Amino acid sequence: MLKQLREDIACILKRDPAARSRWEILTCYPGLHAILAHRLAHKLWKRNFFWLARFLSHISRILTGIEIHPGATIGNRVFFDHGFGIVVGETAVIGDDCTIYQGVTLGGTSLYKGEKRHPTLENGVVVGAGAQILGGFTVGAGAKVGSNAVVVKPVPAGATAVGNPARVITKDQPSQKAHDDTLTASPEQAPTPTPPSEGVKPFSDATLPCQSEWSGKPLHELLERSRRDSTAAKNSESSRQSQSAQEGSGEFAAYAVDNTNNDPLIQVINELVAHAANQDARISKLCHALEELGQRVENGVTPLDAERLNKLIE
Repeated sequence: MLKQLREDIACILKRDPAARSRWEILTCYPGLHAILAHRLAHKLWKRNFFWLARFLSHISRILTGIEIHPGATIGNRVFFDHGFGIVVGETAVIGDDCTIYQGVTLGGTSLYKGEKRHPTLENGVVVGAGAQILGGFTVGAGAKVGSNAVVVKPVPAGATAVGNPARVITKDQPSQKAHDDTLTASPEQAPTPTPPSEGVKPFSDATLPCQSEWSGKPLHELLERSRRDSTAAKNSESSRQSQSAQEGSGEFAAYAVDNTNNDPLIQVINELVAHAANQDARISKLCHALEELGQRVENGVTPLDAERLNKLIE
């Protein structure tokens, strides 16, 4: 038991930069107090002292602000950082070396007794503040759940779940990479317009609705610069993590957030830029088709202005 307590204190000292001493952790960390009380309550629960186990859990909740059902299973070196507002259900299982921040709920969606109603966190899972993991599924080893995410389905090992409802982001996304490669293709690789039909004369240069094709070069340059910055950031982060591992500090991302580009806001911005580039390409093709067909906008309406449409899209 003393060995387990030393491991608990050591893991907090390693993961929390605010911790200054073992004595401070032992006396001032409610997450540690809640886990120690839970271990005693869990032993009583296993010996069928159900009321006494629940009463001890209730006292622990009053003192620490952390509610852990005595039937839950918690592994070694689990760290409840801050901890206030954490709720752990009866059939929940937390593996070794997990980190859980304040306001997290490991809850259930079923009302039937005897079922696995609460989630299982495998070893090394990090759950950000305010996240809700609801259901009897498994969050794989080394996975991360972002702050305020609502997870209602399994998360693969090593993946990241963010959003409401949570969207699982895996390390390998070949479809996204292929999509980015398509967007950044050079304008020369775009399909050439079909030749005009026989007997149709295009307008002169002075009366063409679109006198030049907008290649989308600024947006392509923006995407290319974003990719270079992303690669540089990843290389820098890999270097930093490697150095931290050599120093014995271990890998740890506070609040399930790191410096990778898995952030939903960054992905949404990339999608918007990609959509704008696609719209410009479509407008350019439409202008060429109108020029080749010799069509004119009648009834005093101003001819199609590609630059004005581009400004509207931007």
